[in-house]
Amino acid sequence: MRILTVNPGSSAVKLSLVEPDDTVRAHIELSTDGADREGERVLASVARLPRPEAVGIRFVHGGRDYTHPVLIDDQVTERLHGLIDLAPLHQPMSLYALGEIRRMFPDLPVVACFDTAFHATLPEAAATYALPAEWREGFGLRRYGFHGLSHAHATCRAAGLLQADTAGLRLVVCHLGSEASLAAVAGGRSVDTTMGFTPLDGLVMATRAGCLDPGIPLWLLAHGVSTAELRDALEHRSGLRALAGTGDMRRLRARATAGDEVAVSALAVYHHRLRGCAAAMTAALGGLDALVFTGGIGEHDAETRRRLVADLAYLGTEIDPELNAAARGDAVISPPGAAVATIVVSAREDLEIAAGTRSVLSRSEQP
Repeated sequence: MRILTVNPGSSAVKLSLVEPDDTVRAHIELSTDGADREGERVLASVARLPRPEAVGIRFVHGGRDYTHPVLIDDQVTERLHGLIDLAPLHQPMSLYALGEIRRMFPDLPVVACFDTAFHATLPEAAATYALPAEWREGFGLRRYGFHGLSHAHATCRAAGLLQADTAGLRLVVCHLGSEASLAAVAGGRSVDTTMGFTPLDGLVMATRAGCLDPGIPLWLLAHGVSTAELRDALEHRSGLRALAGTGDMRRLRARATAGDEVAVSALAVYHHRLRGCAAAMTAALGGLDALVFTGGIGEHDAETRRRLVADLAYLGTEIDPELNAAARGDAVISPPGAAVATIVVSAREDLEIAAGTRSVLSRSEQP
């Protein structure tokens, strides 16, 4: 089945036409610079492609209702609208893309694939917040986790590169990009992750601070900062941008190399949080068999990989400097015989979306 995958992100919409053998016949990436223009460009780009047989769309949040991919109908669409306030940056973009695809292909099945679904396996101890029961139950407050499509693909691909069964592997998967999260994966199942109820938690990111003392936003609200201003700052004006004026890792590396103390300090904060969160993931696993890097920074920034591997050396992580510097695409970059393997995997959410879409439609066709 030929699948059109639609992956709306915070800064771009990615379109892939995936053939039945998982060959990607076409891949298009469009920057998101306004809903009207974006819709026109998405439709124009899709119109140039061979006609798909089904469409899969990435949705960041599935809430409590959706822990697997689902065929979208009017009821599902309504529920997805109800989750907008949990992912206000991404959910509206996915719903907008859904509307555009429906206009273009009113007769095609469309499947929603969720970033939260991979983390539905979190143990209750990892998913539960120590908050009043009426809040947890009434509002669905729990750790959902995100980047699940990327974590799922990286898990399977890492097992393939190691020629091992996922059932016997303990992995820390590092999805590092402008948005970032880690997942502790045991036996192919997520058992802990750094993002929580929303994608704001965890690592220092390009424009997000990551984990915070909850007293800070409370204090700011009590001292005259509005809810709207606080939301904007936490989503768009924090993280590396707040520390050094940019969330672009390449620029920060160049500035730090040139001796810019502000960039050096920002990167120190970034790596301090990354090191601590990665160590916490290994604690959830009770050990570590492989450290897996994916996402824009994880795939392309050799220095981030080198520093984290060095920081976790007490666990047995090692890196081959030449393999690390030369890594392109999927690769093992640890030396032979390393106690813990270090792996780079290209982020391929499109393949995970296509697989999820096929699984839903194959079930619906069974008698």
